[in-house]
Amino acid sequence: MCDRGQLPNIITYSSILDALCKNHQVDKALALFKEFKEKGIQPDVYTYTIIIDGLCKDGRLKDAQKVFEELLVKGYNLDACTYNVMIHGFCKSGLFDEALTLLSKLKDNGCTLNAQTYEIIILSLFENDENDKAEKLLREMIARGLM
Repeated sequence: MCDRGQLPNIITYSSILDALCKNHQVDKALALFKEFKEKGIQPDVYTYTIIIDGLCKDGRLKDAQKVFEELLVKGYNLDACTYNVMIHGFCKSGLFDEALTLLSKLKDNGCTLNAQTYEIIILSLFENDENDKAEKLLREMIARGLM
């Protein structure tokens, strides 16, 4: 691309980051992320979500959580997709209380809940025999009309 005068933009970099993360090359993705930030290309929420997801799936939940918290501190307007990725990371690690806390933050930050948000937590709770908590969330989901 560069040889032909086509400079990569955030969409190009995000696509490459996504491919690297999906191919379990998170360290390469992080190096590329750092590289394009140093070149002055600003990542968007979608790009950060790719990084958070890659870190979670690589078992680096603390690193993912750090990136997520930095976004909140910097005032990024996070969408349900970004929250869902972090909630899913917590659930896969068995950290249901953290997932539920993040669900509350999602509501408090004015982000619109969707069925996928509930589904992630409910399925994980059922898989881990936390049936009472799962049923409570299922009722809440129904009451919000998100079936």
